[in-house]
Amino acid sequence: MMSRSHSLRFDLGTAHQSLYAYTGGTAHRPEQPYLIFIHGVLNDHSVWALQSRYFAHHGWNVLALDLPGHCRSSGPAPASVQEAAETIAALVAQLPAGSPVALTGHSFGSLIALEAASQLGKRIGQLALLGTAAPMKVAPSLLQSSLQEPEKALHFVNVFSRNTLAPPPSTLGPGTWPYGMGIALGRRVLHSNAQENVFYKGFKACDDYTNGAQAMAKVEARTVIISGAYDQMTPAKAAQPLVQAARDAQRDLHCVTIAAGHNMMTEAPDATLQALRQFLSV
Repeated sequence: MMSRSHSLRFDLGTAHQSLYAYTGGTAHRPEQPYLIFIHGVLNDHSVWALQSRYFAHHGWNVLALDLPGHCRSSGPAPASVQEAAETIAALVAQLPAGSPVALTGHSFGSLIALEAASQLGKRIGQLALLGTAAPMKVAPSLLQSSLQEPEKALHFVNVFSRNTLAPPPSTLGPGTWPYGMGIALGRRVLHSNAQENVFYKGFKACDDYTNGAQAMAKVEARTVIISGAYDQMTPAKAAQPLVQAARDAQRDLHCVTIAAGHNMMTEAPDATLQALRQFLSV
């Protein structure tokens, strides 16, 4: 594990993987719990900008990741949710044995967090799933476009991932444009890996994953599902199989809906942060 002022780099020892993690701008303290943020398809650690910095300055050791093969992390991009979850397990294995660990994932990242939590048992104390669904099927036309016409697919996803194309200027500060930021980020992530199409590979991993309900039944962590009231990609009802699996297993599950679309962290950063604060502070 190598340290910098605002980031850490973990050598996972497999497939030449070096995992980048943004720390939120603070040094880690051994007495604090760890909070791992996992992004979705064609995103990176920066989508958690507000949330990661807040928790880093309020009692948590933050690790906001770039998944393997994305931007500052090396190695092949994960071909499945299970493979990505193994990366999270390898990361958690490098953390201090007695430190509590919480996982927070969005969209594709929520499936990764869910699968990792189901494998790691009591090692994970809290689990937050944002914009999640089970199954998380991708329309065949969109899957094909992500492979053959990624620019077209990127535009489509950014339109349908948001409640509005022109939110109030104060959303992320005066002069910001979440839709334009999403397009720019998607292009940057896509072009960060010249060896493979991380857009298609991520979508395919989501589409192939069928273990959501079974994984939820095994999760031992306190869990929250945070849904966007205007989410067209993963509407709240799409998470019902996970809700039912948790109830059948008598798990500690909370469900929260906020006024946002799918990309809630950038469209409604304050509401997303508040939902996470209320859950993680308990």
